Amino acid sequence: MRGEWWKNGLQLNLRIEPIGLVLAVVYAFACWGARKLSLDQFYLPAGIRVAALLLCPPRLWPYLFLGEYAYFAQMRYPMVDKYGVTWVILASVSLMPTVAMIVRLHRKVVAATTQAWLLSVGAASAVAVTSLNLVLMHLLWPTPDVPLLTGAARYIVGDFIGILTVVPLALLWASRRTELTWTGRFLTPSIAALALMILTGMASALVPAESATVKTSLQLLMALPAIALTCLLGWRGAAIAVPSLNLIIGLTTPKPYPLAFDPTTFTTQMVMAIASVALLLFGSRITHYYHRYRIRDDGEKNALKLARNSHIASEKSLRERALHLRKLGDGIEISLKEVVNWLKSQGHHEIARGLLNTATVHSQQFRTQASMVYPTTLDQLGLYVALQAGGVRECWDQSNRVTRPRLEGDPCMLSTGLQLAAYRALIEAVSLLLEHEFGQVMVRARCGARASQRGILVVVALLDSAQPLSDTTIALVNEHLAGLPLAYGGVVQCRRNRIRMLLTETPTHSSNRATHYDSADSRTSDFGNSRALT
Repeated sequence: MRGEWWKNGLQLNLRIEPIGLVLAVVYAFACWGARKLSLDQFYLPAGIRVAALLLCPPRLWPYLFLGEYAYFAQMRYPMVDKYGVTWVILASVSLMPTVAMIVRLHRKVVAATTQAWLLSVGAASAVAVTSLNLVLMHLLWPTPDVPLLTGAARYIVGDFIGILTVVPLALLWASRRTELTWTGRFLTPSIAALALMILTGMASALVPAESATVKTSLQLLMALPAIALTCLLGWRGAAIAVPSLNLIIGLTTPKPYPLAFDPTTFTTQMVMAIASVALLLFGSRITHYYHRYRIRDDGEKNALKLARNSHIASEKSLRERALHLRKLGDGIEISLKEVVNWLKSQGHHEIARGLLNTATVHSQQFRTQASMVYPTTLDQLGLYVALQAGGVRECWDQSNRVTRPRLEGDPCMLSTGLQLAAYRALIEAVSLLLEHEFGQVMVRARCGARASQRGILVVVALLDSAQPLSDTTIALVNEHLAGLPLAYGGVVQCRRNRIRMLLTETPTHSSNRATHYDSADSRTSDFGNSRALT
């Protein structure tokens, strides 16, 4: 019966995980060891508390509570006679649930692209824990020995610095699989910055107590390597620099007993706390915008790759169509030869001769148009032969407006895909000038290599250098010609009376010209000795 649960009682299933017990023991010993190194203004157990809650899933939080209570039990049991059992119990059991609630509320933004939420967790935890400690202290202690405002400033700064010392390192370790690997580009500046901070910290520790100004100046100088590391590595640099900076200052501060207070270093630590906040914010924004740039850059590269693949697929389709037309032309020629031979055998020599002449003319025109569909000569002999011996050259000659092309370099070192892109772009540029401009047109091209790139620079210009391109032509060039060179890492420019097009690729992608159509994603505005073409 539902209403008789109070008679029969409740049955609870409690499962204890061995890893949880180990976690509780490790957490208790970590807090105990961190307290030995702590000051009021540098309280490491506060950072260990927040870091443990962030790293562990919520199902393991009860074991963290158990470890915290064990840590407080061994530390505060001797204080029962002095401060009372009520304070010992309430001050021990209230801190961890408060911080856990704060972390739980921030769980939704933990996966954000920036790490600014860390400052919110740290500030809220420091203020909440300090408020609880001071309230319980002034309510339950017989005679509180710490002024309210002074204690609040001291404890808030100490907890906040402790959190900024431990939590960034914990988050950096947690993200070790998702972030980039630690190559020499990251290790070298990290080791150099840490070495400079350690040497400066050791120098400040050796300064006599009478020279407080010199010691403070050396401690502030430690911020320079931290700033440089943040600028170089972004969030990861700040996650290394900020804890190292605070840890060195905290460990080099004189501590005659645990939780002592050093007023000389307190001012420096407040300055460093503000600097730590600025570095973490700055580093997180650098990383945020770096990731946005990487996403946009990867998107651009994928778009260019898709454009190249689309161009290659269309060229393959045109090649198959051109080969099919060539076979049809061969079949028509064979049929016509059979008809001509039959006419000759029947004595119709004049008709056979006229039919043969007409068939020869139309066959030549048919092959010219087929070569315009796809330049099959380009696959075996390269771009320059396709421009000089194909149907394109005949069309240019028939217009009587295109001068003899000036072609330099070896196009065969380029991939077939890049040569086809240059072929299509060049034909389109000449067609635009023939249709929308007046006067003679000249064509020049140069193939070459520069640094780690190979490519071709094409110039299609009006012979009259005093005649600039019209606005209509420039608009059509930008509309019809910009896409294909851009897909092959190039650019299109209109300057005075000429159209300049550059297409590039990396040498590794062009080693097998006949079978591969790959090209590079690099961009440049000049290539080789291009001044001779302008």
